Amino acid sequence: MDKAKGYLGNIGVQVVIAMVLGTAIGAMMGESAAVFAPLGTIFINLIRMLVIPLVAVALISGAAGLGNSQNAGKVGMTTLGFFGITSALAVALALLMGIVFKPGSGVNMSAVQGMFSTEYAAQGELPTFWETITGMIPTNVFESLTGGNILQILVFCMFFGIAISRLERSRREPLINGVNSIVEAMVWMINKVMLIAPLGVFGLMAEAVGTFGFSALTVVAKLFFVYVAAILIFGFIGFPLMVQAFSKVSARQFISMMKKPQVVALSTASSMATLPVTMDTVENELKVRNSTASFVLPLGATINMAGNAIYYGLVAVFFAQMFDVDLSMGAYIAIILTSTLGAVGQAGVPGPSFLVVAVLLAAGIPIEGLPLLFALDRVFDMIRTALNITGDAACAVIVDNLVEEEVSVTEPVSLRAERA
Repeated sequence: MDKAKGYLGNIGVQVVIAMVLGTAIGAMMGESAAVFAPLGTIFINLIRMLVIPLVAVALISGAAGLGNSQNAGKVGMTTLGFFGITSALAVALALLMGIVFKPGSGVNMSAVQGMFSTEYAAQGELPTFWETITGMIPTNVFESLTGGNILQILVFCMFFGIAISRLERSRREPLINGVNSIVEAMVWMINKVMLIAPLGVFGLMAEAVGTFGFSALTVVAKLFFVYVAAILIFGFIGFPLMVQAFSKVSARQFISMMKKPQVVALSTASSMATLPVTMDTVENELKVRNSTASFVLPLGATINMAGNAIYYGLVAVFFAQMFDVDLSMGAYIAIILTSTLGAVGQAGVPGPSFLVVAVLLAAGIPIEGLPLLFALDRVFDMIRTALNITGDAACAVIVDNLVEEEVSVTEPVSLRAERA
């Protein structure tokens, strides 16, 4: 009895139960299930209220902790390299599975012709290289904070954190301690918000299923199953094998420890909302140092989107097959590059993913069929977010191990003995 009570007291289990109940209620009530929508809205708004301040102070803390270290450059370059390489590999896997399983072949065009629209074409333009660089630099950091411009917040907070690390020790340590105290307070607040996660998830699922149902899923059923398979391969084989190869954590241990943050990511569809749970798991269970976790995880929640990259690549192949577009090698390269860059620019908050438009346009694929997917965007978003936060955690474990190895090699024997 006590064991069952403890099991039901687990937030992850509660969220899964809420998802199942919300789905059942939505299916039974239909559009009337919108009455539960405020529960989801309140939950998401509470998360959005807290995640921007949390990301800001966590990045300052992480950058301040690493900025005065000889390993700072290595941590930054390894983190960015990991995110870029894994996103590109994710797109390549998506393209391979799309070519092998052909999810867009055999779709009944006449049955879905009425859903076609070109109204999203204007949202498909990717900024140029220099527009991206200049757009990352805030002219008013307070405006960036209130507007939720994640990339601008990231740049300022990292710069500010490094500046703190360069102060004299007597002036630096009180500031870092103060920032760390704010991080702890923010994590406490988000953990309290997560107590109502089951109610919020129930409301979100009931409204989504009641409004859209699963009729749209039958049209893209093959795409959905191929997409889930690609996510599972990358999340339960790809990332764990990378962790085992480049750290002291085994693949089995990594998979086991990541269950809780994956369930939370699946329910909230937000890397940012899952950040406190991911940080707790990475630091306390995977034993990554706070300075590494505080730098890598907020950065990953902002720019590491392997799940999005898989989505972009598969959707491109799906519509190419659906409209009988013969993709050239140049088109495949365009899909990989645009998907990788687009994934980096995707903020870690739930919502429709219009960046897929840019991927389709880059490869010369018609975009008229996109409304087929928008009704199910929440479902796709939930699944890809679980992969995104898994990649963040894998990166933190690997980077921390590489830095630890370098410290152990360069550190004097007497200091190593003292640390031990």
